[in-house]
Amino acid sequence: MTEKTTYKNPIVIERADPWIYKHTDGFYYFTGSLPGYQAIELRRAKSINELEEGERVLVWHAPETGLMSELIWAPEIHYINNRWYIYFAASDDAQLRDRHHHHRMFVIENKNVDPMNTEWIEKGQLVTKFDSFSLDGTAFQHKGKLYYVWAQQDPRIPGNSNLYISEMENPWTLKGEQVLLSIPEYAWEKIGFSVNEGAAVLIRNGKVFITYSGSATDENYAMGLLWADEEADLLDGYSWHKLSEPVFVTSEKNGQFGPGHNSFTKSENGEEDVLIYHARPEKNKAGDPLDNPNRHANAQVFSWDENGFPVFGEPIGYTKTI
Repeated sequence: MTEKTTYKNPIVIERADPWIYKHTDGFYYFTGSLPGYQAIELRRAKSINELEEGERVLVWHAPETGLMSELIWAPEIHYINNRWYIYFAASDDAQLRDRHHHHRMFVIENKNVDPMNTEWIEKGQLVTKFDSFSLDGTAFQHKGKLYYVWAQQDPRIPGNSNLYISEMENPWTLKGEQVLLSIPEYAWEKIGFSVNEGAAVLIRNGKVFITYSGSATDENYAMGLLWADEEADLLDGYSWHKLSEPVFVTSEKNGQFGPGHNSFTKSENGEEDVLIYHARPEKNKAGDPLDNPNRHANAQVFSWDENGFPVFGEPIGYTKTI
């Protein structure tokens, strides 16, 4: 049996909400929440281990005022219909008085073959059926349709955020029904805050899987799993199933606390599935964990069980000094 690829973790220092996209040009494109939350950085390298020292550029800066002026969170880079898109959440400066209900979702576009530049165009807000705290949007294509999954607060449902899915008219516009996928219902999803957020989609073995993260962003943060049959109507809530237990949690013995807000990619040989996630090297000692920049990006090859479900295992320890 071939030995699994291992990575020099952390792969990128002080980048929460890590997102990697492996493009046809052979580069891994990486982005994540930048400490200070005022800009979007894009990196690339030919291998995951080279991302820390790889080429990088600040592709977009928050304006001084307005809807996108504060707290730029969780950017994701996607390549759709031969154009580049970065989805992210941002706050209106006037809404900072209420730190738990401020964010909305936005997208920028780049028409160039090479996205490593500042030629990104603001396409505006991702407008949902009701206007409330929303973040962590991700897009995926399945059977000729483009879908969007995101986290949003519904004032009628107790908690901070639920997961929703919608079809897209284009990469910056939702259309049709907005379907509730999941609410924080289990104890592991409601420690500190009642949260479902940070969705990532993986289509394998006849199923559409959605991982997500729950609870506060400290050591209690963990990953859960939803799935539907790939032939099912993804906009029918009854098509989706949810595990009651988390699938990726803190490992005190390996010094990985609050693993979550993940993405997926392929290994350099193209044969292995790789989980990209952030974690902290210690428990949050004091204050708002969002103000602590010690969430680092990690990479870990994972496997599949006999039923075709992902097996993420335990977060491995750091293999280099930070």
